[in-house]
Amino acid sequence: MKDTATPILKTEALSIGYQKKAQQQLIAAGIDIEIKAGELVAVIGVNGIGKSTFLRTLSGIQQPLAGKVLCNNIEIGKIDALELASLISLVLTEQPVSRNLSVFELVALGRQPYTNWIGKLGKNDLRQIISSLKLVNIESLQDRKCYELSDGQMQKVLIARAIAQDTPLIILDEPTTHLDLYHKAYVLKLLKDLTRKTKKAIVFASHEINLAIQLCDKIILMQPGKVKFGPPEELLKSSSFSEIFPSDIISFDPETASFRIKS
Repeated sequence: MKDTATPILKTEALSIGYQKKAQQQLIAAGIDIEIKAGELVAVIGVNGIGKSTFLRTLSGIQQPLAGKVLCNNIEIGKIDALELASLISLVLTEQPVSRNLSVFELVALGRQPYTNWIGKLGKNDLRQIISSLKLVNIESLQDRKCYELSDGQMQKVLIARAIAQDTPLIILDEPTTHLDLYHKAYVLKLLKDLTRKTKKAIVFASHEINLAIQLCDKIILMQPGKVKFGPPEELLKSSSFSEIFPSDIISFDPETASFRIKS
């Protein structure tokens, strides 16, 4: 049966890159994707391919060179900042955060789009914050200062803040940076569980291709000048993963759906 659900996020003939005076620096063109409720979607590709630029364009921070980004079928450039903050939560790499805040206080910042001008939290705000702490399993940390946390714990706090913002779409740039293999797998499994429990769509950039293939509903595969999009099994059938890296040192094994170092 064909899925007819309305996409939360959609692009039409999107081109991304930079406009420098009269000159364009194109990263990728002709991007057509559709992301729906409850989907976990990874953006993967080699270093410097433009994953962060792509996410900034999807979230409305950066203007597209051509084409459209639509959120709930509205062109993102036509949505005012406050409404956009109720549609998209964004967690960027190395985002400046005051580590003198407690975990509860940092998660509570996710409620800013809904609070009054003095930032007073209402009953619904408190419910959302407590629910977010529970979903990410950090209730026991809520009174700790953020400077006391490990990298893995801090990443969970930032995810909880995004959930507290209560948007249908969460975008994360490299949520597993600085984490060891166990905590990389833990965070990505957490994101998968959150999409199932909350029905939010989550899009994240990552270098963890093997994990993304196992966990994600869809993958956005960035290659020089173009983007491929689809379920992991479709991209596996089309041998798309074999084209990510130069083949002199590593190769992709379609049988195990993983990369191997050539001996």
